[in-house]
Amino acid sequence: MKIICIGRNYTAHIAELQNEKPTDPVVFIKPDSSVLPKEQDFYIPEFSNDIHYEVEVLVKIKKVGKHIEEKFAPNYYDEIGLGIDFTARDVQQKLKEKGLPWEKAKGFDGASVIGKWVSKEEFLDVNNLNFSLAKNDEIVQDGNTNLMLWKIDEIISYVSKYFTLKKGDVLFTGTPAGVGSVETNDYLSGKLENIEMFNVNIK
Repeated sequence: MKIICIGRNYTAHIAELQNEKPTDPVVFIKPDSSVLPKEQDFYIPEFSNDIHYEVEVLVKIKKVGKHIEEKFAPNYYDEIGLGIDFTARDVQQKLKEKGLPWEKAKGFDGASVIGKWVSKEEFLDVNNLNFSLAKNDEIVQDGNTNLMLWKIDEIISYVSKYFTLKKGDVLFTGTPAGVGSVETNDYLSGKLENIEMFNVNIK
């Protein structure tokens, strides 16, 4: 399993981090070792003083595909999820300043929260899904997939030009505005169309 992530896919998030709006999807990969095991707490790593949460809608690939045309992309997934792309923002900033890759800031152990999966048939339109993240029961991120710069099918088509997609691969489709830091004893929970998809304690 590989985790393929799309960065800068929501205009408001691009603005809040003062990034340049991309002309093509920003793609990076996390190792499968970054997945936080089910029911396990997230421990703030010692190498960062500024871990940020980024809630994202997830897509699970169900079969092998390469050079997938956008119109055929729906045939390659049937489950939608929600997760967190934890980011060591201080580490990332230093790497970006030097023009270096982000892996240490994005792919560390536990940096990928993957909640439960729901059949896409449960939703009227995957391009109009409300989702949110609450920190200590207060909503901190609130988004809708209709605000994506690149929709799910576009992402699948684009990514498959470069990487063969395999059964079980997970796409992180980008985060809306509202990212922020976590502290010890915080409690995070995510909802997709009012379905609780995950919860995690910060240690």
